[in-house]
Amino acid sequence: MVERLINGENSVLVYRDYRGLSQAALSEKSGIRQSLLSEIESGKKTGSVATLKALAQALEVDIDDLV
Repeated sequence: MVERLINGENSVLVYRDYRGLSQAALSEKSGIRQSLLSEIESGKKTGSVATLKALAQALEVDIDDLV
């Protein structure tokens, strides 16, 4: 996991994989639309502070870990 983060892979994707969640499961757990989650993971969008906070809570990490 650390290597993936160091190599610049999207942190939301890395932590989602680490937690064993699908996009659909993380979307449901965080209340974030799956389409937005996909765009954040692919780097097309960054996500608002509120979105990143919801994702951080769902992934059980600090918001700082996602930015």
